[in-house]
This record gives sequence, structure tokens and C-alpha cells, in this order.
Amino acid sequence: MGVIGKLAAVALLALALEGCASSEDVMDYGATPMPREHGQSMVQEDGHKPLQCVPYARDHSSVNIHSDAYTWWDQAAGKYQRSSLPSDGAVMVLNNYAGPARGHVAVVRALVGPREIRVDHANWQDDGSIYVNDPVEDVSSENDWSLVRVYNLKAGAWGGKVYPVQGFIGGYSQGDLLAERGATMGPTSLTDENN
Repeated sequence: MGVIGKLAAVALLALALEGCASSEDVMDYGATPMPREHGQSMVQEDGHKPLQCVPYARDHSSVNIHSDAYTWWDQAAGKYQRSSLPSDGAVMVLNNYAGPARGHVAVVRALVGPREIRVDHANWQDDGSIYVNDPVEDVSSENDWSLVRVYNLKAGAWGGKVYPVQGFIGGYSQGDLLAERGATMGPTSLTDENN
């Protein structure tokens, strides 16, 4: 096969591969401006401690669990709805990302798409700050929200680390959302009522 034949084969392969990509699979973050607001540090001049993720999540959700973030999933069993998929108002529980006794909790503010949500949380970068409307992307190979990466609002870029998700606690039921929004939810709802 000559050079022209090889170039033609490569061009055909490129066209075939282009058909595999879908614009729905590619997240265009340039079209959706990233929020730049990230709250203020809760370290005040009078010496108050920085705000931690647990009290922030408890105060900004319907989930009333105490103790360390890595214990929330087990504590929620039998008390709150637990799901592998996000829903508005649910608490996302990250676990075991820096050892078995390290976790983080964040409140789901909005469902942006099947692989992106926005969360509100505190002390994400161990600085005591509150981060609102922070994008979180599902990067799991099975599209099951078992692994995520978090947008770094201060740097204005996606974080390089991937974090394991234990699941989502609480949140609004479809009936609550219907009443709140006065509309019907389509068949692509991200809630997982079976867990």
C-alpha cells in the first residue's frame, strides 16, 4: 500500500472514529462559565475556628448526622434514603481518599447533567472556606457516580485527583421536587429509588 493509500485509510479511520464521539458525551465548560464565588474563610479576627464540612452539610441539608464525615454513610442506614446517584439536596459522601478515617461531605445544589452536579461544601481545601455552586464531575467508567473529580474554584480548573464516592444521603424525593418546582420530572431523573 502506497503513501496515498495509507493516508486514505487514516482519513477513513478518523471519519469512522468521529462518528463514535457524541457532542452529548463532551462537556463544554467554555459554554457554561465556571462560578468564581467561593465564600469567605470562617477564620475570623476574633479567633473562631475554620468551618468544617460536617457542620456545614448538616446545616444546609435535611440530614442531621453528627461525627466525622467518613461515618455518615453507615450512620444514615435505616434513617435516611441512601442512593448511588445524586439528587437535589442530597449529601454526597466521599470516603477513603486519604486513608480509611478520611471523608468529606457536600450538599448537592443542582443536577446539571447525567455526569455533572453542583455542590456547596466547606473546608474542601483544608482552608475553612465555604465553596458554593462548585462543579463535580462523574468520572467513573460505569457512569455510576462511584468516582468524581471536583472543580477547583480558586485555581479556575478541574482538580487533578479522583475521589471515591460512597453514595448520596437524603435529598428531595421526586414528589418534593414536583411540588417545589410545579412541574413534572422526565424519565431521565437522576434519583435512584432502589437503594
